[in-house]
Amino acid sequence: MSLSPTELKALLATPEEDVLARVLAEFRGRVAVISSFGAESAVLLDLVAQRDASIPVFFLDTQRHFAETLAYRHTLTQALSLQDVRVIGPSALQLQTRDPQDQLAAFDPDACCALRKVEPLDSVLPEFDLWLTGRKRSQAKTRAALPVVDVQPDGRVKINPLAGWGPERVEAVMRTRGLPRHPLVAQGYTSIGCAPCTRAIGEGEDARAGRWAGLAKTECGIHRPS
Repeated sequence: MSLSPTELKALLATPEEDVLARVLAEFRGRVAVISSFGAESAVLLDLVAQRDASIPVFFLDTQRHFAETLAYRHTLTQALSLQDVRVIGPSALQLQTRDPQDQLAAFDPDACCALRKVEPLDSVLPEFDLWLTGRKRSQAKTRAALPVVDVQPDGRVKINPLAGWGPERVEAVMRTRGLPRHPLVAQGYTSIGCAPCTRAIGEGEDARAGRWAGLAKTECGIHRPS
């Protein structure tokens, strides 16, 4: 089911800084986190864990992640005492049928993302009414209008508690809380997805410029541009 009109109205009227606390207090059992365990993922996961470490956290294992990302997932899970990290991804049969040579990303990256990310997540989306993400307006021009309470066409709601955060605030929290850092950040990776489709960014580029570099593609498909 989706939020009732009363619940949605109350969320939309909630100050941005208070949305996360309200969601975790009032919608337990109806909310989950989508996390890439990427460059800035620790901040949202830490904020959630401080309030309720049992909230389900979904990680999309595309089978094409950097080894550092998989190791970092383990590190953060342990450091934050996350109790319910769920790994989802494409089935072996789907991979064999649709990408038998592991080359789909090279000639149809949208189809690769659909296979490895969009469809696996779609299979679990109906279980929850609200999904927490770490998206921020500062990450890219395509996210500049990102709302904190993002109502989806199907009635479910994505909550972006950090939408208004900039790099300085993220860095301050990382330092203050002593949060572990993704190993690739030190190498210039500011947004980290699948290894074949991610590069380090150059000076002056926005945080997501290293994703699908040289292509018009800016999102994998689990989120729409805002």
